[in-house]
Amino acid sequence: MILKALRDWRERRAVERHAIPDALWQLTLLRYPFLAQRSEADLAELRRLCSLFLAAKEFHGVDGFEVTDEVAVAVAAQACLPVLRLGLDWYDGFVGIVMHEGEVVAPRRFEDEDGVVHEYDEELAGEAMEGGPLMLSWNAVAASHDPAQFGVDEVFNVVIHEFAHVMDMRDGAADGVPPLPVAERERWIEVIDTEWARFCDRVDAGEQTLIDPYGAEAVEEFFAVAAEAFFVAPQALRAEEPAMYALLAGFFQQDPAAGA
Repeated sequence: MILKALRDWRERRAVERHAIPDALWQLTLLRYPFLAQRSEADLAELRRLCSLFLAAKEFHGVDGFEVTDEVAVAVAAQACLPVLRLGLDWYDGFVGIVMHEGEVVAPRRFEDEDGVVHEYDEELAGEAMEGGPLMLSWNAVAASHDPAQFGVDEVFNVVIHEFAHVMDMRDGAADGVPPLPVAERERWIEVIDTEWARFCDRVDAGEQTLIDPYGAEAVEEFFAVAAEAFFVAPQALRAEEPAMYALLAGFFQQDPAAGA
């Protein structure tokens, strides 16, 4: 009881110290309409979690990029949405969030099955690493969109994508399977492997998909891009990928298509 009371006191202090001004909160909801569609109770809890998130994480701007309150709250609000019912403990494994203004060019190197080494540059809008830090491009964060709002065919949300990877890697492996009890893990693998294979077939056939085709690269990427669609365009995902929607709803303990 004493430990709980102390924790509650610390949380209240953190929320007070990192309170989000009303004008900034309303601006964030205006810029990311999928957040504003949630219930008043959800938004109140999301705002509270954002304050705790801002108290716990350290933002670092690179190459002169200034991490303003607007930037930090935009990231926090989208990052906290997946853990709205699960709690911020899911993000305990890292502290630093590195913000670039634009995309980052990262050198890559891999050895193929024949032993040939390939080197290339990859443009990144974000990257999550086990133990942190997490990297984001502000231009990519600001460009996040949903089909209904922008008239595009695919969902794009780099913050939710990278924080889904953080949740996936909580058990040390980026494999599309977040930490789950044994029975739930077996069911998860059965469903996601089936849905991923079906999704890859659709992408290979040139079909238009709500989920970003990048998800065909690997099952862990499929989990991350499906999470984007789950939170940004839930009604559309439920209609197009009902099995995947149900799987994510069970894990995140949310039903955003129903406003919950």
